[in-house]
Amino acid sequence: MLPGVGIFGTGAITKVLVPLLREKGFDIKAIWGPLKEAESVAQTQKIAFFTNKIDDVLLRKDVDLVFIVCQPFQHAEISKKALGIGKHVVCDRPMGLHQADALKMVHASQYYPRLITLVNYSLRFLPAFTHMKRCLQEGLIGPGNEISLIDIRVQLGTLFPEKFDWMCDAAMGGGALNLVGSHVIDLVSYLLQQHAVRVHGVVRSYTKTTPAVNGIRQISAPDFCTFQMELAGGGALVTVSLHSHTVPAKSFSQEVLICGSKGHLVVRGGDLFVFKKDAEPPQLKEEAIYVDVQDLHFATSESLLPRPYIKGLCKMVGALKEAFADKDASWVKEPVQAAATFEDGLYVQAVLDAIRKSSETKSWQRVRITPETPSNHEQIMTFARMSTM
Repeated sequence: MLPGVGIFGTGAITKVLVPLLREKGFDIKAIWGPLKEAESVAQTQKIAFFTNKIDDVLLRKDVDLVFIVCQPFQHAEISKKALGIGKHVVCDRPMGLHQADALKMVHASQYYPRLITLVNYSLRFLPAFTHMKRCLQEGLIGPGNEISLIDIRVQLGTLFPEKFDWMCDAAMGGGALNLVGSHVIDLVSYLLQQHAVRVHGVVRSYTKTTPAVNGIRQISAPDFCTFQMELAGGGALVTVSLHSHTVPAKSFSQEVLICGSKGHLVVRGGDLFVFKKDAEPPQLKEEAIYVDVQDLHFATSESLLPRPYIKGLCKMVGALKEAFADKDASWVKEPVQAAATFEDGLYVQAVLDAIRKSSETKSWQRVRITPETPSNHEQIMTFARMSTM
């Protein structure tokens, strides 16, 4: 029998996640958020219990799995409490505001190793990237140490909802680098099994205010970033460009190109192509390896989440279902082997921190995993809590 689910958060991802969970057979027992928002989502999504108190969800005996999809500054607090009570945890990206948050979550997960602790980096489960990883392992475009360049470009219509919320505020974890860049950083480490050692980045905020229709509010979260990462080992270079200035508002384009000594692999949207330099007969154009024809069984037109990310999340939820399906154990690791762990999330957080520092100092920065907390961390958390009251 699948575990009962408690959801922390009432944003756009919740409205996508609830139908996905139900489609796979999970029962949503409770939802947490600001009281009015939690009540509204509970009514529209037909969830029986809603609350604005964390413990009211965690102490329910019919909740064994929690999805944390709220503001990043609350991820560590909820995760630690949930694990301490014996609940499985799936946390949204990014893990927190800084490495200190992520490190607390890693320590908690290591203390309770028999519980599931995953981060929602859903691109790992997108079939195109699953096939791409297999092609890289088979040396289709050359050995791993001969991978020279990874070029990633993501263009979105908009990152920000029409009504001001935490995603519009850099201090609360919003913006292109956190919300999209974190996916990209994790994807590179997943595909190549290599970590960044140095980074250089530029992070900018060009959209200054929310639309006047809902009251003008200042936006501090960045809607543009570009960064480079030097990888350990072979010294491959990763270049990434992310921005949300395309039109129409819900347009989306993503391209992941990996170049090796024998050719290149590229994923565009959800399709995978290859070009081999030494092919016989010689290739005149790219060859399709995987074409995505899967359609989602529910409406996503109202969501700001790009379809590839939703499809990856759908596959991830399916893997969770398989993990809990074993009758002889509470859960099995095999189906969720590909998912990002809290340790993976800590690495991503370290890279994010280094990119932000690079943008401030206009210089290359080393990626360091450290337990040190920024001096203004407590002030940020206090401000964020006050903003949600």
